[in-house]
Amino acid sequence: MSNIIKALEQEQMKQDVPAYAPGDTVVVQVKVKEGDKERLQAFEGVVIAVKNRGLHSAFTVRKISSGVGVERVFQTHSPLIDSIEVKRRGDVRQAKLYYLRERSGRSARIKEKLAKK
Repeated sequence: MSNIIKALEQEQMKQDVPAYAPGDTVVVQVKVKEGDKERLQAFEGVVIAVKNRGLHSAFTVRKISSGVGVERVFQTHSPLIDSIEVKRRGDVRQAKLYYLRERSGRSARIKEKLAKK
């Protein structure tokens, strides 16, 4: 029985998901339906948490909009997500960056991960 479920979940999973990690700055293009029209809305921010659960995987993105912190949880394999683009790699030591919620300004900055030679 579980083999059937795994096969169905594998079929529905997206294959073009880029590698991202906590600390990375990403731009998520979300499909938004307004009336009978559909458009793309960009949400750019820092990945503060990743939950890997196969088809039910999710990640949380945080950004500051007009001085107010906004967090949004995205389902990785959702049909509402058009694309995920990694803008910048962050160098962090923790898997969950919830401490960024209490910080603002310069203390909320994340060091950039530089490519190894």
